[in-house]
Amino acid sequence: MRIETSETSAFPSVNLFDDIHRSTFDYFWSGAHPDTGLPFDRLSAEGKPINDIVSVSGAGFGLMAILVGAEQGWIGRGQALERVSRMLQSLSSVERFHGALPHFVHAQTLTILPFGRRDDGADLVETSLFLQGLICAREYFAGQTPDETAFRASADQIIQGIEWSWFTRKKDGPLYWHWSPKYHWARNVPITGWNEALIAYVLAAGAEHHAIKPESYHAGWARHGEMVNGTTYLGTVLPLGEPFGGPLFLSQYSFCGLNPFGLRDRYCDYAEQVTAHARINHDYCKAQLGAHGGWGMTACDGPKGYRAFSPTVDGGIIAPTAALSSFAFLPDEAEEALEIFASHQNGKLLGRYGLVDSFSPAAGWAAKTHLATNQGPIVAMMENHRSGLLWRLFMNAPEVQRGLDRLGFERPK
Repeated sequence: MRIETSETSAFPSVNLFDDIHRSTFDYFWSGAHPDTGLPFDRLSAEGKPINDIVSVSGAGFGLMAILVGAEQGWIGRGQALERVSRMLQSLSSVERFHGALPHFVHAQTLTILPFGRRDDGADLVETSLFLQGLICAREYFAGQTPDETAFRASADQIIQGIEWSWFTRKKDGPLYWHWSPKYHWARNVPITGWNEALIAYVLAAGAEHHAIKPESYHAGWARHGEMVNGTTYLGTVLPLGEPFGGPLFLSQYSFCGLNPFGLRDRYCDYAEQVTAHARINHDYCKAQLGAHGGWGMTACDGPKGYRAFSPTVDGGIIAPTAALSSFAFLPDEAEEALEIFASHQNGKLLGRYGLVDSFSPAAGWAAKTHLATNQGPIVAMMENHRSGLLWRLFMNAPEVQRGLDRLGFERPK
């Protein structure tokens, strides 16, 4: 892979940016299950499935990636429609619980695989991240051909079938993350901010059926303002969330579809939130690793397994997704990281489908994996930086506009 000097700070060298963008997209195109079209949860650096697991959120990121591939001309529009239709048909056969999907399913049989103890049923956040991609796909395939019309109808059956208000346990408090047909509410995890799940509240408030009340957002998600931070870290004020912001996926997953620029409510300007979070993460990594270590801490594979890394949980592990999914917020810093990652130890981080999941600059360790939930935001956010495609699609959807309005957001016009 050739690295050339960038002629502008807005984009990195065209060849490198395009090569990484396209090869990461290929995780979801060439690396997906041959029958269902669903992306595997993990692939090896050589591109082979590590297990037979599909994550529902990974499928949502996969839908977004297919749209990017069509928009960039890497695949044809007809090919893209066939793939997203097959993916939707496959997931439509998965058992749902009050409309919500589980976290993991088997790639071939589509039977539920428990994510953990007492977690064998509905996962509302995974479902929301899937819907983010599905809504984008429904908006993209807006033509009047029989195939596009049929796809939209099938998508709406899933989208409108979620019983959002049921997941508040019929109260005006938070949505709850899990429900199991066997263990019911035993996991008892409220969805409270600040984290990656803002998308759940926007969709729940904007639903055509079973919408939540605004009180659930303010009392549950925002906790009557307790999610506000306002502390300065490394010279940057962080509006919301935990000290130093936590792992970067918290400010990336929901904003693959939600456009933070011009998005405000009583708690925050969301462009300030996502940019501040990325800035603090960048500055912390640079202070620890120096100019040549790259930057970016988030949930990823490490030497001892999958963990969520951040400035307060520092294992010395850098995940390329954290920096590359920040292209829309910190383009110059993301460009620098991209070039560092691509040239690291003569290409040690380059796998079959873009960059491997993570590495330790100090220890010389590098993961031998790609993860769907880390590859997907790279494709989405590089495209949002480049064209704003997914932001336009998602923010144009009626349920998204309705949800933001009901919750009192100012939104981009």
